[in-house]
Amino acid sequence: MYKRILTISSFLLATQLPAFSQVPIPSIPGLSIGNTDNTDTARKPAPPPPDARNQIKPYSELITAGYTTSRGMFTIHQKKDSFYFELPASLLNRDIMVINRLVKGPGGTGVYSGEELGQQTIRFTRSAIDSAIRLSYVSVMGSADSSQQIAKAVRNSYSDPVAFVFPIKAIHPDSGSFVIDATQYIRTTGNLFNDIAHQALSGAIDLRSLKDILVESVRTFPINVEMVTSKNGLTKPSPVMSSGGSSSSMANPQPTTVVVNTSFILLPEKPMQQRYMDPRVGYFADYELRFADQQQKMEQRKFIHRWRLEPRPEDMKKWKKGELVEPQQPIVIYIDPATPKQWRKHLIAGINDWQQAFEQAGFKNAIIGKEWPENDPAMQLDDARFSVIRYLPSEQMNAYGPNIHDPRSGEIIQTQIGWYHNVMNLLRNWYFIQAAPNDPQARKPIFDDALMGNLIRFVSSHEVGHTLGLRHNFGSSSCTPVDSLRSRSYLARHRHTASIMDYARFNYVAQPEDNIPQHLLFPGIGDYDRWAIEWGYKHTTASFEEDKKAMGQLIVSRTAGNPRLWFGDGESKRFDPRCQTEDLGDNPMKANSYGIKNLQRIMANLPEWTEEPGGTYTTMEELYKEVQGQFTRYITHVSRFIGGARQTLHSEQQTGDIFEPVSQALQEEALRFFDEQLFTTPSWLLNPKVTSKVGIPAYPDFVEDLQAKAINSLMDIVTINKLLVNQQLYGSKAYPLAEYISALHGLIWKELPTGNITSVYRRNLQKNYIGNLQQVLLDNQPENTENDAYSLMRQEMVLLQEELTAALGKSTDKMSRYHLSDLIARIKKTLDEKK
Repeated sequence: MYKRILTISSFLLATQLPAFSQVPIPSIPGLSIGNTDNTDTARKPAPPPPDARNQIKPYSELITAGYTTSRGMFTIHQKKDSFYFELPASLLNRDIMVINRLVKGPGGTGVYSGEELGQQTIRFTRSAIDSAIRLSYVSVMGSADSSQQIAKAVRNSYSDPVAFVFPIKAIHPDSGSFVIDATQYIRTTGNLFNDIAHQALSGAIDLRSLKDILVESVRTFPINVEMVTSKNGLTKPSPVMSSGGSSSSMANPQPTTVVVNTSFILLPEKPMQQRYMDPRVGYFADYELRFADQQQKMEQRKFIHRWRLEPRPEDMKKWKKGELVEPQQPIVIYIDPATPKQWRKHLIAGINDWQQAFEQAGFKNAIIGKEWPENDPAMQLDDARFSVIRYLPSEQMNAYGPNIHDPRSGEIIQTQIGWYHNVMNLLRNWYFIQAAPNDPQARKPIFDDALMGNLIRFVSSHEVGHTLGLRHNFGSSSCTPVDSLRSRSYLARHRHTASIMDYARFNYVAQPEDNIPQHLLFPGIGDYDRWAIEWGYKHTTASFEEDKKAMGQLIVSRTAGNPRLWFGDGESKRFDPRCQTEDLGDNPMKANSYGIKNLQRIMANLPEWTEEPGGTYTTMEELYKEVQGQFTRYITHVSRFIGGARQTLHSEQQTGDIFEPVSQALQEEALRFFDEQLFTTPSWLLNPKVTSKVGIPAYPDFVEDLQAKAINSLMDIVTINKLLVNQQLYGSKAYPLAEYISALHGLIWKELPTGNITSVYRRNLQKNYIGNLQQVLLDNQPENTENDAYSLMRQEMVLLQEELTAALGKSTDKMSRYHLSDLIARIKKTLDEKK
């Protein structure tokens, strides 16, 4: 929402009321003030100064020949540092979006040219009681139809705050437009021109210090006005790092300059029809509080973000027949001319990939990627009418796809996709780790332009999806059977995930013997993406309620027979193990076992595949860390299945449960995965050909640390309680907690019958197991101790005490005897402390 709260003091400053007023002092008989003779010649009090808001001059006297005039959405008259805004009467009471973007700024803040700094929706109004124009901040929060009795109460309760009052200086004799003096307002800190809400930039610059505000350029267009202002100020004190890496002192503030482009964009007089945000399709959304006389409950109306795509009037008959038609206004996204030339065509291809999805919604050529016409003076990158992929010279390995939208309707009016230069390093790392065993072109430190171009195209498509309104669909990849990820024919039809909006990256399940070609290792616009665009952009002329009903019915009819159209929300609801990032397939235990086979192939070849002429193993070190990170992801994916539950949304008219536990069979498979891939020491991760070249020896090493974290997760009281709750809620459908503890016991203590635990990794793993039992039994929180879980965990410790004592008598290995004696002593101490 767009709402700014003004305090009384800031309102007084904004309206520029004088700090002190001259008030006439009434005369009091017998008291003389300022004149001792008390005669008729006594000085009379001065009259109050005239109200500037009532001093309207003739237009010709105010706007003289010395002014430069720019005409557009509103007219700007400029003479050196003086600025008059001439507002046509038709602009009053219209909603205007104001967007600030960085043009130039200091380095090291993480903010780059073209990125948004802040936005606000405003409205100019004229009061009937004085000669002034008021600038209000529009708060889109509560609404009601004007025909409703409750409408007046809603208007009064959700009124828009006045941010500034401009006296009318002149009125155009012909057009009736109003001239206001904006000179002082432009130079006031904290106003629209100096609104820097971006957390990183405002965290680095003392906004109160901004001064020397200079208007560098003014450009006016029919529906927007663009003004560039520069301002000087000071940085905030920042910590100075010592040679040891610690903060030892604070650096003094330094001079800094910020140049900002401020866009005034006229929003449609009639907002676009809202489309209800249905949680079964993943769109970004806004909401408003909707009130009506016949309600018995206030409606929180949620509506999605989407571009306005409508058939041209002459094509309406074709559209109604189901024929493909071109929209009145297609979505055009340009490529920043700062983009290296070799990557531009790939970014454009990523944009145009979405054309197929819009065809399913009934539109052809609905979205178009174009190079920026560099020699066209009528086009400026900061002009809010144009959408652009901005190329940012950043060390960050990222890209993002925002949008600017009308807060009243969700209509997207512009996008400026942020493309960080160093995202290519991230793409190299991802593709190497997930695809090198299947693609020989990935087995080198620097990829050729063709491969990197295809990687850029994939990310371009993903970020464009966000600018179209689509959220991540982290559940999409779980709709693909694991065996199908190794099928060339299946991948040719569906790719490895149904949505490019998933974090499914590349097909790490495919094995070299499957002979999957490079292009089928990539994701593409999938079944879900086409469906989501169809649902969001299918044009109707119905009312909000009729549209909501029709689109809800469409969801039921289309998704009921096609699981690949499922939206799995893994961001706002993270408990469903199907909705995870970086995972593949309907069974991560099976999928990740294939992935680990490929990681083993990479580790065996890492020295050769990362070799650089004259190198010092920096690439090997970086990619070895990526191997460790990918293996950790595989472990994390599987851990989410323990005690997990699934949520599948459907309408009340459909059968089946919304919530259900992860099956016992899958959870038992998850425990076997831990036993085979992690608790059985994965020595392949400690290949001396790699570890002897990179990294500093440390304790614990990567394997031992990950083993400890995994057992901590499996025995965490939160996990234990989730298993207990599922058993209470779902009965026989859930994994019984007692059986889970017994199964985990069997994995960790399988060597006890021999009495000899000769591996240091196994001994430390068992110590971690005991440590987790101790943590549970020594807990004093009633919610953790007054339930069956506590009793089961205590019984597990008593059982272990007996088994360890028996094993000690059989042990023939000295270190094993020390280990067993240590554990017996720990258990005794814990049980004694609890007594």
